[in-house]
Amino acid sequence: MTTEIINRGTGPAYNAETTKPPPGTRGSDYAALSREVKQRGLLKRRPGYYSVKVGANLLLLAAGWTAFAMIGQSWWQLVTAAFLAVMFTQTGFIGHDAGHHQISGSKRVNNLLGRVHADLLIGLSYGWWISKHNRHHAHPNYVDRDPDIADGAIAFTEDHARVRSGAYAWLARHQAWLFFPMLLLEGLALHVAGVKAMLERTGTATSRATKLGEAGLLTAHIVGYLAALFLVLTPLQAVVFLLVHQGLFGLYMGCSFAPNHKGMAMFAKDDKVDFLRRQVLTSRNIRGHRITDFALGGLNYQIEHHLFPSMPRPSLRHAQEIVRSFCARHGIAYHETGLLDSYAQVLRHLHDVAGPLRLRPELEY
Repeated sequence: MTTEIINRGTGPAYNAETTKPPPGTRGSDYAALSREVKQRGLLKRRPGYYSVKVGANLLLLAAGWTAFAMIGQSWWQLVTAAFLAVMFTQTGFIGHDAGHHQISGSKRVNNLLGRVHADLLIGLSYGWWISKHNRHHAHPNYVDRDPDIADGAIAFTEDHARVRSGAYAWLARHQAWLFFPMLLLEGLALHVAGVKAMLERTGTATSRATKLGEAGLLTAHIVGYLAALFLVLTPLQAVVFLLVHQGLFGLYMGCSFAPNHKGMAMFAKDDKVDFLRRQVLTSRNIRGHRITDFALGGLNYQIEHHLFPSMPRPSLRHAQEIVRSFCARHGIAYHETGLLDSYAQVLRHLHDVAGPLRLRPELEY
């Protein structure tokens, strides 16, 4: 029986029978692509790049907090809040690279860098994120397997939309209009999810010890962050600073991640698709230049990143032409678009999956 894609929205059509490799060669396409990439040396670590990147990022982050301390009680601090929102996101990108072992050949060094940048510097649980993100990379856009499209505030499939009622139905019905405003809450949601994960007493003694150390870093950030705000600013200024800073942080993070998979091909939980096609067909690249690379933390090369998660960020753009040409030779759809058009595709997808609710408005009551 032919397996058909769950195609809700703007993602490319997919048929597992017509796009799988020829009999006897299943999985060999990715092996061939991998050899070509390795021969170009694109999987080698880039210690010089990351030394400069991490050092410059830490200096800018420190400069932001120094300016915060020097400005003191002033509404000009909202400019500082916006700057620190950018730096928090850039710091998160470094934590992301560390989580994929792009920075160092040592797992211990990568994890140390990840925990410092995520837990201590921006207050996000590195361990929780790694677990969630690894499941996403293993099965991107797989219904009931990819946590990034799990049923939550946003409905990513028509099935998720159909079962909603009351306020959740109203939210899903208007989610295309509310998507970007809701991203203002993403930063706070990530903080809360990380703290909840820290409070769960699960795992082995070793994992619990690691979690305890991570909890210490996370606590240090939260206490230090709130103390700085309420000691330097008036209570009203502190609250407004927190809302502006965390809101813009969540918006920037969300705008960086939203174009990657939303609105692309989606698979049912038990669909069998080889690794190469699973990663390429569910991912979307963003066209641009070096500024785009910096602003999106290299996530604009989402196809290459999913195919080679440990590839250092600066190598992704060099791998792009290899991957694009390989996909063209093998008849695999390679999706690339501009940033604004990617947002339009995401919003169209969110609008389309809410269709059943627009046909049944009584579910809102």
